Amino acid sequence: MSASAIIFYLIAAFILTMGILSVTSRKIFRSAIWLLFSLVGIAAFYFWMDLTFIAAVQIIIYVGGIVVLIIFSIFLTQKAGEQMPKPLRSRTLFSLLAVFFGFALTFLLIYKNTFPEISSHPFQLNVSDIGTQMLSTTEHGYVLPFEVVSMLLLAALIGCIVIAIKKESK
Repeated sequence: MSASAIIFYLIAAFILTMGILSVTSRKIFRSAIWLLFSLVGIAAFYFWMDLTFIAAVQIIIYVGGIVVLIIFSIFLTQKAGEQMPKPLRSRTLFSLLAVFFGFALTFLLIYKNTFPEISSHPFQLNVSDIGTQMLSTTEHGYVLPFEVVSMLLLAALIGCIVIAIKKESK
């Protein structure tokens, strides 16, 4: 087994472990921290594939922005140290069935399809091409989704601030 394959499996195991801990933790703040580590692992995948710009965006947007917003909202709405109630058995059973069918479908899709050989550097991307396409208003541009996501994040931030404002009791 090559060193590249070993690194791939180590990163994949890290992401899976953090994802499972994020879902199964009964303390909501710890779940958010495990999610943070899982997203850092995904950024490690991008670094491993030599997609440094995408990895940096992953860290800045998801780890630095989204997870901080989630943690901020946890502190405003929940008691961060308290345990969440234990889930019902029916929900646990349904979740396990959904996970099993998801794994089965993924395995079936991977098994049935053949994948072409990849070269040593399959991605030929530079930051200027990505920026041009992100800000393009043509058919394949991403300026509208970019603005919609920024408005959604602004609305979530305003919602957190409104929840945080305490009314004076008379």
